[in-house]
Amino acid sequence: MNRMRLALAQINSTVGDFDGNVGKIIDRIEAAAGLGADLVAFPELALTGYPPEDLTFNPDFIRANGEALERLFPATRDIVAVVGFLDGIGQVRNAAAVIAGGRLAGVCHKMRLPNYGVFDEFRYYSAGERPTVFVLGGKIIGLNICEDIWYPDEPIGTQVAAGASLILNISSSPYRVGRTVAREEMLALRARDYLVPVALVNMVGGQDELVFDGNSLVYNEYGDLVARGSSMEEDLFVTEIDFDELQRSRESDGSGRLMDMVDRHPGPVHCFSLGGPLADEDRRSRVTVERHLPEPLAGPDEAYAALVLGLGDYVRKNGFEKVVLGLSGGIDSSLTAVLAVDALGAENVVGVSMPSRYTSEGTRGDAGELAGRLGIDFREIPIEPIYESYLKTLAPEFEGREPDVTEENIQARIRGNIVMALSNKFGWMALSTGNKSEGSVGYCTLYGDMAGGFSVLKDVPKTMVYELCRHRNSLGGEVIPASVIEREPSAELAPDQKDSDSLPPYDILDDIIEQYVEHDRSIHEMVASGLEEETVRRVLAMIDRNEYKRRQAPPGIKMTSRAFGKDRRFPITNRFRP
Repeated sequence: MNRMRLALAQINSTVGDFDGNVGKIIDRIEAAAGLGADLVAFPELALTGYPPEDLTFNPDFIRANGEALERLFPATRDIVAVVGFLDGIGQVRNAAAVIAGGRLAGVCHKMRLPNYGVFDEFRYYSAGERPTVFVLGGKIIGLNICEDIWYPDEPIGTQVAAGASLILNISSSPYRVGRTVAREEMLALRARDYLVPVALVNMVGGQDELVFDGNSLVYNEYGDLVARGSSMEEDLFVTEIDFDELQRSRESDGSGRLMDMVDRHPGPVHCFSLGGPLADEDRRSRVTVERHLPEPLAGPDEAYAALVLGLGDYVRKNGFEKVVLGLSGGIDSSLTAVLAVDALGAENVVGVSMPSRYTSEGTRGDAGELAGRLGIDFREIPIEPIYESYLKTLAPEFEGREPDVTEENIQARIRGNIVMALSNKFGWMALSTGNKSEGSVGYCTLYGDMAGGFSVLKDVPKTMVYELCRHRNSLGGEVIPASVIEREPSAELAPDQKDSDSLPPYDILDDIIEQYVEHDRSIHEMVASGLEEETVRRVLAMIDRNEYKRRQAPPGIKMTSRAFGKDRRFPITNRFRP
């Protein structure tokens, strides 16, 4: 039979953990060989972890990466492995190693270097100079890396023109809401346009502010999905590429596309041959290849799983076991606590209620109720004595001035101090609980509710917070009390305070934030969409003047197309007002 067994291994690498990454890669190589695979592919920079950022400038890191690559060679006696690594010192390239027969058979260099959003690859890498193909079992395989496949012309055009019967892409494509659908549509289009099977293996796991969703994909030459990796978890699966079927498809295609490609993409390719046949039929016959198409996550399921994955990996990969957070009885801290329990287990979450004179019995009770339902360690530390001491100490300085936001911020900073004290004393990571809507307009307190080591909801708009709470409750049992979701939100730092005293309704606020921050819409465009001009101007002014706060916020999980930080880089000192 004229077939190839292709294994895709979506693994959760950790930046700089060469021993751990090598162990995972060897384990999957051996497992793929046991399934009769001819070829197993791993994600972009699977060996180093992605993204290594300025570690790329460290020659010791590059050398350690090379030594780690050599440790993989003995595992490839009976299988070919494609592994992402860094190639070269000085002029470093984002590369894929093709390892076969216990040796490095060839290297592919990434040609299209992304330099937008969270990507800074112009800073770190030199671009590959020509498309790469390799020959395995008499079949030509086009190999490219992540961004390379997103372009409709090169390198895929030249690879197919050179005779490629399969396009293999290794990726570390970060998650954001809607990204998985866009990736699927793009790959299906490439397969149809070039009449060639396309396979993409994607990284999975959390790395600082990024989450990689897995969802590795294989499409046939018609653009039909034939295999998929799991969402938000490691996976290894095998699929068969039927070259006889591909040949029949191409012979029956009367459009002349393949000949047209040869004419349009005459460029040279980097080509190397692995020689030898594919895996012997005896070894293959021991294992039947099952169709691997797990149901993908989507909507709130996918977003919730991304937050759980990102939080769990950030905590564990940085050497922590437990987390601590302020549990106010409000919706943001409630969702953060539930996410923490789902990511780390109830035994590793500590919630602290810190009531003041303005804390309502409703929120105070809900904090305890939620903690009880979750089964977490729950502490109550009233801040009233500390607050009174602050007011007494500052009374001479504040004499003749009415209470204002200063007194509100003092309460938030007392709470932040308590959470950080517990973090320091017991070695727990402190989680802050603010959301993107509040962070956008500065409705948060530096060194208060912004204090912490990780901000789970940093890129989650308030309207999505409500959606995720309802979604989590729908999964079985009402974990978050209904009163938490139904109560009008309040910081409870002043008498009868409501968020609506200071902010537009959250549906309007989030619309403005999305249009301005994520899509760079002008005031004219926003007003034309139906928003009120005065409200738009007020919100934009709040967003711009609070950049200094966001610069001092802890890292948090990227969920939208433009998260604050690496995605959106805005000057603090800025006199321009739209």
